[in-house]
Amino acid sequence: MTKVRAHGIDGVISNWIENWLKGRKQRVCIRGEWSTWLEVTSGVSQGSVLGLILFLIFINYMDCGIVNWLLIFADDAKLLGIVQSDLDKSSLQEDLHRLFDWAKEWQMEFNIGKCKVMHIGNSNHNFKYYMDNNELEIMQEENLGVLITNDLKASSQCVQACNKANRVLGMIRRMVIYKTRMFY
Repeated sequence: MTKVRAHGIDGVISNWIENWLKGRKQRVCIRGEWSTWLEVTSGVSQGSVLGLILFLIFINYMDCGIVNWLLIFADDAKLLGIVQSDLDKSSLQEDLHRLFDWAKEWQMEFNIGKCKVMHIGNSNHNFKYYMDNNELEIMQEENLGVLITNDLKASSQCVQACNKANRVLGMIRRMVIYKTRMFY
């Protein structure tokens, strides 16, 4: 208890996390051959409860200064904005710059090849957006658990669901040995 009073609870937690992270080693096995043990100098053990909490603390300030909507789920981020003018476009582009700068500063860089733009609506100006001077690819649809298309029509989602149901039905037909016409 003396340590808590001397260093404060923040110091105790910081020391605890530091002790948990340091001195870790790992090795790999390929075709029955083991590598030598090497010290792990960065990162957090995947699958650990503390790892998830530390990641959430780490990204907590990612949205500082962001003007548009930023949706974050695990390690995935979506930046959304209504763009009706050059000023709106500049605001969204500036948010992309802020996110890129944050990621660079915290050494957690975006995979720019996976960063995409979707223009929704018929009257959209279809502006181009950039990260680190790389033009972001424009896409027509994105699967967010539900298939979202740039025209917001449900037909692609319906086709996808129908195809999945047909694959399952085909698998059932191939796997069941005894069938009667009654079940078709």
